[in-house]
Amino acid sequence: MINKKVASVSDALKDIQDGQTIMLGGFGLCGIPENSIAELVKLEVTDLTCISNNAGVDDFGLGLLLQKRQIKKMISSYVGENAEFERQMLSGELDVELTPQGTLAEKCRAAQAGIPAFFTPAGFGTEVAEGKEAREFNGKMHIMEEAYKADFAIVKAWKGDEAGNLIFKGTARNFNSCMAGAANITVAEVEELVPAGSLDPNQIHIPGIMVQRIFQGEKFEKRIEQRTTRKRD
Repeated sequence: MINKKVASVSDALKDIQDGQTIMLGGFGLCGIPENSIAELVKLEVTDLTCISNNAGVDDFGLGLLLQKRQIKKMISSYVGENAEFERQMLSGELDVELTPQGTLAEKCRAAQAGIPAFFTPAGFGTEVAEGKEAREFNGKMHIMEEAYKADFAIVKAWKGDEAGNLIFKGTARNFNSCMAGAANITVAEVEELVPAGSLDPNQIHIPGIMVQRIFQGEKFEKRIEQRTTRKRD
């Protein structure tokens, strides 16, 4: 069995270069590859195109890369809670491609499955459809969306084995599951890394064939983006 384990996040991301396109899993601050994002900041790579549901918050997640002006273009479904993201977008400093959330997920999944394009009704008749082929199916208009082409997909999983098999936990599965295997190289950051054969095959969400590198992260903060509580009786 092929061993995909690398010693550290530095080894996992050592060949990322300026100007590349990177998918990053997560939703808000849930299930984001914290160690990998910190390493990208440390590497000081620039002119990146990042495909992610959103850009975290100002001082955490992809917000750290925005602060350092390392991102040239964001492909996301919404601005979210990141004021710096909003500021850079409105000022024209950052190229932003806003995409319907389901379309963004499917463009990742299509790349994962080797499907070059698909038709969806989402966005027809809006700016999203500009310059795209449109066809009618069952009396309803659809636009053609092409699968993403990315150099790296960086995902975060709860548990993985040395062969690259991954298990996600709860809602942290989000975009991580459709981004794994959707780029030339997939890097998996996991909370717990176990020997190959240790995981129950029935519990595996992503098979190791979709992962090229895996490492065990450390010191996960797992911040909460919006904490809502109720008063005790």
